[in-house]
Amino acid sequence: MTVTAYTLAVVLDLFCVFLGYGFLFRPASSAAGYGVPARPDGDAGAYLTIKGLRDGTFGLLGLALLAFAGAQAEAWFMVCVALVPLGDTLIVLRNGGTKAVAFGIHFATAVVVLISAGLLFAV
Repeated sequence: MTVTAYTLAVVLDLFCVFLGYGFLFRPASSAAGYGVPARPDGDAGAYLTIKGLRDGTFGLLGLALLAFAGAQAEAWFMVCVALVPLGDTLIVLRNGGTKAVAFGIHFATAVVVLISAGLLFAV
């Protein structure tokens, strides 16, 4: 179970880094994948950059916690970070995104993050 717990945590942390990279360097396509496309007539650049920085930082922080503080710290981090995809679910629903994206991507991500936290607590 230890290998599974650590592997899932590392994969999720690296995924956050990957998402952050996408929003920093490919903001329009990343926004579309998020479920709420950026409006071409609006200035969403700053907000997409903020999201990229947030996601990338969460990934790097998660990796640092796992490497230097251990499984318990990473587990509590995952519990807190699960609020982000739960909030993203509501954001997508409130801004015209599909239920499939809201629940199939964002809510499912929150569930996987909480499963990861549970596995880490069990280590």
